[in-house]
Amino acid sequence: MKNLTLTEIAAMVGGTLVGNGNTVIKGVAPTQNAEPNELTFLEKADRAPLLKKCRAGGVIVPLGFVVDGFSVVQVADVLATFQRIVNWFTPPRSETIHGISEQAFVHPTATLGKEVSIGHFAVIEEDVELGDRVSVHPGAQIRTGSRIGEATTIFPNAVLYRNTVIGKRCIVHSGVVIGAYGFGYDSSQGGHQLSPQLGNVVIGDDVEIGSCSTIDRATYGSTIIGDGTKIDNLVMIGHNCKFGKHNLICAHTGVAGSTTTGDYVVMAGAVGVRDHVHIGHRAVLGARSGIMTDIADDAKVVGAPALPNKEFMRLQVAIHRLPELMKEFKALKKTVDALVDAQGEAVSDEQPVGSVRETAING
Repeated sequence: MKNLTLTEIAAMVGGTLVGNGNTVIKGVAPTQNAEPNELTFLEKADRAPLLKKCRAGGVIVPLGFVVDGFSVVQVADVLATFQRIVNWFTPPRSETIHGISEQAFVHPTATLGKEVSIGHFAVIEEDVELGDRVSVHPGAQIRTGSRIGEATTIFPNAVLYRNTVIGKRCIVHSGVVIGAYGFGYDSSQGGHQLSPQLGNVVIGDDVEIGSCSTIDRATYGSTIIGDGTKIDNLVMIGHNCKFGKHNLICAHTGVAGSTTTGDYVVMAGAVGVRDHVHIGHRAVLGARSGIMTDIADDAKVVGAPALPNKEFMRLQVAIHRLPELMKEFKALKKTVDALVDAQGEAVSDEQPVGSVRETAING
């Protein structure tokens, strides 16, 4: 692949060059790692200090912005432009598979739509239904009675337990497990006996599930993930949960069984949600929040146990002041003790010590 000058890059993306157009660019890199023959980007003008130690040969910047000491290409949409340049230098490899591998197992009772692709060593069990243009990558397992909607992609080594239902245009990344038994046990007889696991998981349309995430099947009925919801890597969702539409669930979040959510809920990283609570529409749960009670529509909470954002911040300010307040308290106590001692010397020996201290404190 040939290199490009900054003049050629500006022409390719329809940008405005300010600086040395003869600089040769051989690749792209983040600001902190860019070398003199590489291109980087600055998304917003207020992030210019990030370039203080940058060695890049050129920078993609917003329209009208210049950076002292750098040749720049000014564009209307920095991120979209930089992505286009990245793709030019390192074209993305296709993740599409074609046809049905002879090394895959497809049960004779399975129903396959048009243009279905199944990779090496994938397993499609009995009574499975795959819609048109479904892509099942190598090593994935689609177990008995599951149904997958059109144009959905199942990446390598994902496992869908029996009767799992996935909608259209979904993406299930590697290592995902959908429909495993919920964490429910009957302990009345002294041990822990697994509770019935007779339900399934139903995933809506346009859902993405990140690598190594798990969604447990319902005890009865269905665990439900609403249309458009995006689930990050390493997320655990318990049995009988019912999520609304377009939720965003970030990495390391754990949601206990029978929790429900409204639409457009955001759970930031490492949120923990107890069982049988409801998270209202458009609620935002800050990173590492511990959710112990229902959360109202449009609420923004953080902390463990979670509090409204403003209340939590006031509490944090108070906590940070505790060392200072302790010093003030010790100084006040020392002053009071000194006053008590002085007062005690000035009164009659018959006056009780307790009344002396009370007189000193109360004036």
